[in-house]
Amino acid sequence: MTRLWLVRHGPTHATSMVGWSDVPADLSDTAAIARLRAFLPDAPIVSSDLIRASATADILEPTIRLPHDPLLREMNFGDWELQTFADVEAQDSQTIRAFWETPGDVSPPNGESWNAVRNRVDAAIDRHLSEGRPDLIVVAHFGVILTQIQRALRISAYEAFANRIDNLSVTTLECRTNRWAIRHINHTP
Repeated sequence: MTRLWLVRHGPTHATSMVGWSDVPADLSDTAAIARLRAFLPDAPIVSSDLIRASATADILEPTIRLPHDPLLREMNFGDWELQTFADVEAQDSQTIRAFWETPGDVSPPNGESWNAVRNRVDAAIDRHLSEGRPDLIVVAHFGVILTQIQRALRISAYEAFANRIDNLSVTTLECRTNRWAIRHINHTP
């Protein structure tokens, strides 16, 4: 069994769709960082290669820091990147509504569908699970964490989207061969 401690990176204060853009996290809330650090086990940490996740992982002062994993990136929003929902809706209301209301194979122009993100993240998590660690901390993004909630609960993407995942929160999953259990979703220490 491996316990996955899925941590969402620190806040970016962005008000638009941020996927693969490399925007920094605001890690100035030292009290929240200290509480998070105290809550997490002494375990190896892997993060997305985007700076908001990698800097959050580094500030947790891991004993073992694994190489950044680009497969743990947030969804690629393609042409919608750094635009607001309202801006995209004004340009292409049908596609953006389908993207959020019936997630699966619908993708932003030049971006990824939900199913593509889920497949990418599942492959990364499976690779890390195959290493047999008892605990692994994964510092990543909203979408990445939702893919694993969807997987663990065997729910639709639309149902997974109903979960709130705050910055610096922890979602804890226990993973056994093809059996998953959720211990926390969006726990803020």
